[in-house]
Amino acid sequence: MSKNKHPVIIVRKRKKHGHGHHGGSWKIAYADFMTAMMAFFLVMWLITSTTPQQRQSIAEYFQVPLKVALSQGNQSSLSESVIPGGGSDIVQKEGEVNRSTPRDNADIKRLKRARDRLTNMIQTDPRLNNFQSNLRMQLTENGLLIQIIDSQDRPMFKLGSKELEGYLKGIFEALVPVINQLPNRISLTGHTDSIPYVHGDTGYSNWELSADRANASRRALIAAGLGSNKFLRVIGTADSMVLDNEAPDSPINRRISILVLSQNKEKSLISDDSLIENITGHGNIEQIKNELKITPQTNEGVAALEN
Repeated sequence: MSKNKHPVIIVRKRKKHGHGHHGGSWKIAYADFMTAMMAFFLVMWLITSTTPQQRQSIAEYFQVPLKVALSQGNQSSLSESVIPGGGSDIVQKEGEVNRSTPRDNADIKRLKRARDRLTNMIQTDPRLNNFQSNLRMQLTENGLLIQIIDSQDRPMFKLGSKELEGYLKGIFEALVPVINQLPNRISLTGHTDSIPYVHGDTGYSNWELSADRANASRRALIAAGLGSNKFLRVIGTADSMVLDNEAPDSPINRRISILVLSQNKEKSLISDDSLIENITGHGNIEQIKNELKITPQTNEGVAALEN
């Protein structure tokens, strides 16, 4: 009996080797090198083109970016100092160094005493005692905020008018002696609800009403004995800053706000106008006109516009 012979198959596997510089591994190394060089030059550019405060903010962002985002600030400590502690102590690493001056501390204590005195007066003074629900006081970083709020059954002004009710004048008379004793100036703001006038914003609107009520309150405060030099600003905000967002037409949104300004806030408000002051105080007005491309209007130009 014959046996079937199968052919023998031999499989030889050859290993492929890289061909020197023709391989692809060098490309990865080169890419890493270029990335590192780009990062290096970026760091060098940031060092030469930014201030120390900006570099501190950038460093803190990469250290704790979530903390900066949650605090809605420009750095995690919310301090203008480049030192980690926020003050003159270079070894301070945690927390904020108390950089408030004795003058700032005295200002805060003075406002706190005024708040406490007014709180006691609300309980004892008949001019204020009957209006406890209409008076709100809060000590903020901007100063002592005193708000006189309308209610449905006891409005502070005649309906749709700038005419004060008699009891609002009584409230002002009670507040004036306390405010007069403070060296701080005040910011007076008028607020309205969202109920519009018939002609909307094209005619007399809540903007005019809030400003008129603020100025009427200013005159009433001066008549009650408040020094006219105590006012830093008098503004009307209409219904742009309501207390009750869910009911913008609520009487609670109609109010007069008296902010006894902290010294820091007063300086901040004054510095906001520094650009205008610099322009108006500029000696060479013709140069400013050229820069702004303002040309004086002649009589012929006026006639042409009228025609």
